[in-house]
Amino acid sequence: MLGEIHARPFRPLSGPRVVLLYAFTTSTEEANADHAWFSEFCRSQGAAGPGDRARYHTLPFAGGTLSWERHAEFITYIWDGPLEGNEPFGPLPSNHPFKTAFRAPGPLLSACRLDLVSPSANESWRKHYDPASLTVFKVEHGGGTAATDFRPDGDGLTRYVILNESMSAIQCGAVAQRLLEIETYRTLALLGLFEANRLQPLIGQFEIQLFELTQKMQENSGLDANRTLLDQLSSLATALEASAAESAFRFGASRAYYEIVNARLSALEDKPSSGGLSLSSFLSRRLAPAMRTCQSVQDRQRDLSEKLARATTLLRTRVDVDLEQQNRSLLQSMNRRARIQLRLQQTVEGLSVAAVSYYVVGLIGYLAKAAKGGGLPVPDAGVTTGLAVPVVVAVIWYMVRRIRKHHADSGDDADF
Repeated sequence: MLGEIHARPFRPLSGPRVVLLYAFTTSTEEANADHAWFSEFCRSQGAAGPGDRARYHTLPFAGGTLSWERHAEFITYIWDGPLEGNEPFGPLPSNHPFKTAFRAPGPLLSACRLDLVSPSANESWRKHYDPASLTVFKVEHGGGTAATDFRPDGDGLTRYVILNESMSAIQCGAVAQRLLEIETYRTLALLGLFEANRLQPLIGQFEIQLFELTQKMQENSGLDANRTLLDQLSSLATALEASAAESAFRFGASRAYYEIVNARLSALEDKPSSGGLSLSSFLSRRLAPAMRTCQSVQDRQRDLSEKLARATTLLRTRVDVDLEQQNRSLLQSMNRRARIQLRLQQTVEGLSVAAVSYYVVGLIGYLAKAAKGGGLPVPDAGVTTGLAVPVVVAVIWYMVRRIRKHHADSGDDADF
């Protein structure tokens, strides 16, 4: 933690000096491969390479210093070396490290050349810039003047010049580093704008689809129609959440980089020179609208997600009500069938009492005839059979009631 405070110190710079910056976007695999390559490059120069977990390393090279920095999604190489003469943007030193043997770790994000020189009376450095986008500003409370037009030169390098009037080497190094960081982070912040521009037509389609589905919600009725609408709303919500999740990192990173740019501009305390625009004024004219565009797209995504959630909740409630109504009708139908079955059961019970009684009475009649024939003192068989009918019917009816009551009690116990 103590070492992290000193991980990226301001390097003292004394003019004339040239600083080259190259920043590359990288994936994790590309960053690991670049770490291995740079370690081998350091060993080829007779110096130790960065540690396994190092994110910052410097190497003396060609009379200057080559710095390697690994960030979350990009890698930067910065080299500063001596500049011949005091004229800015002359030929680069022939021994600078970014030649054909240099290995780019990934797609180029930004490239920048910064020349630190003393002020000249004729201001010949202005001829290297586009007057329409030139910004000239004072730094370090008037101790120096810096300028850029944010346009690449023939080598693809954005040109900065620092005219040192009374700044110390530490102040020159601090100004140079802040300008290089502004150049890198402003580019990273603007990546979110292209993501926002890509998403705006898609969000527009989502909004139109949501409007059409809500219109159908007002017109449609019935469980099947509502279920179909609910499936369509769920599919739309899934597509929206997928796009929001895909862009969340880019928009969050753009906000963070934009805050870094503002922090560096605040530390730079630039003031316009010669009636022109300052660096902060020029950047805010484009960066601020770009960040507002990103924020507006995120707001549209969030609002659309909330509307989809409300519409889905309302439709799901309607489907639940339809299902409850359907279940209620089903239960009523089951109750009707149960009552019919009960009546049938009671009818069957009455018939069963009559049938069983008939057979029992018949058996008693046979017994009476047999007893009469055997000489036993019994009444006439017909009389005996007639007298037995009410008794048998009553006994059979009572037994059936007892059996039904027993089953009913057993069923209650089982349900409990």
